[in-house]
Amino acid sequence: MNQALHERLQVVLEAQRAAFQAQMSPSWAVRHERLQRVRLMTTQHADALAAAISSDFGNRARQETLLADVFTVVSAAKHAQAHLRGWMRARRVPTALHFLPASNRLLRQPLGVVGVVSPWNYPYYLAMAPALAALAAGNRVMIKPSELTPATSALLARMVAEFFAPEEMQVITGDADVGRAFTQLPFDHLFFTGSTAVGRQVALAAAQNLTPVTLELGGKSPALIDRSCNLPLTAERLAYGKLLNAGQTCVAPDYLLVPQEMVAPLAAALSAAMRQLYPTLAGNPDYTSIATPRHLARLEHLLNDAHTKGARLIPSHGGPLAGGAAGRQLTPHLLLDVNDGMAVMQEEIFGPLLPIVGYDRVEDALAYVNAHARPLALYWFGQDKQAEQQVLTQTHAGGVTVNDCIWHLGQEDQPFGGVGASGTGAYHGEWGFRTFSKEKPVFRQARFAGTRLFSPPYGATFERLLGLLKRIT
Repeated sequence: MNQALHERLQVVLEAQRAAFQAQMSPSWAVRHERLQRVRLMTTQHADALAAAISSDFGNRARQETLLADVFTVVSAAKHAQAHLRGWMRARRVPTALHFLPASNRLLRQPLGVVGVVSPWNYPYYLAMAPALAALAAGNRVMIKPSELTPATSALLARMVAEFFAPEEMQVITGDADVGRAFTQLPFDHLFFTGSTAVGRQVALAAAQNLTPVTLELGGKSPALIDRSCNLPLTAERLAYGKLLNAGQTCVAPDYLLVPQEMVAPLAAALSAAMRQLYPTLAGNPDYTSIATPRHLARLEHLLNDAHTKGARLIPSHGGPLAGGAAGRQLTPHLLLDVNDGMAVMQEEIFGPLLPIVGYDRVEDALAYVNAHARPLALYWFGQDKQAEQQVLTQTHAGGVTVNDCIWHLGQEDQPFGGVGASGTGAYHGEWGFRTFSKEKPVFRQARFAGTRLFSPPYGATFERLLGLLKRIT
């Protein structure tokens, strides 16, 4: 590691740690005011964020940024402010009979300095959502945003410096080397959002310091289509969920599992729904570009590999590969007749490509899902409640939306996080507050304590008491 870089980052960390030591339990008023600054910072710079993100991507609809990056942060901050007093309150918990009249309670304390490593696809929301949860919990925060969105990362650094003292929250910009050095710092908690492959590296780096980590990863999130679904509505909602941010969303439907007889009609309905959302592609300000040339090349490789291995490609607009990727606005494609030997079925797609896998029985679809790594999201479309319950209880996923896509992500009253290869830990709402807190158990002994009866010298009284406890507990 570059020694000068390490020392620079260590100085920032130690300054934040010293500030935390001087104020280890910030009051409700202090935390509430910090959250208010997040809200003000976000609303005042909303237009600048939209412009910076669009510049980084090549094109991204202003409306998508205002919804997915700006509104989500403001909404999360408001939610935290509204519930903060209750989250901070110490909780009484039951005390076993043989310990009475003593009492138990849980005290929620901030951890200290939290590191946040954020990705490029929602560069403001995925930096600030964990950061504001850490602030609500009373921590100091260091953020390392993605080097793949340089304009947004630079703007984020300026915004945070304008509204926060460096010992409260600070943004560290730089390349992948800076990112690696950042994850090797001895934080009190490290929060990472990104790919599973990089997540493994982050976990290894954090392990050197025994730093606890939250990993928000991804994977191949399936959408299960049941025969009982409303097909036109299903197609409409799948098209929106897949093409939001041009599919560059960790919870975008990655592939569809569809009854064999519904594959063709659903493919036709999906193509029509995609054209309804985006009548044209190249130059359409509503349709987001692929973020970088490298990511575009990867997606084109997935298409070519699948085609070479026998997949049928159905572009939503025009003939084979029609429209190409003008301005990196890649034509959405449905892929039929896919198999697990194709790269598109082996790695997270993260773009506007949607494979469709046919099945005969629901059990076959469930077996397919369960034979692969546990995904970050699972979607089920149908009206059959028994089949829905079967899907919910016989699969694992970080979260589920029924009869739509993505929207479980926006629920501040529900935890959001992965399972297995799609991540560990959770945040949003109170779950974020708890992630960045230590719930410290406190046992308060009474003046006259029955536990003295457990003390030596042991004899008949001890034996009778132990026998009684065995019967009543």
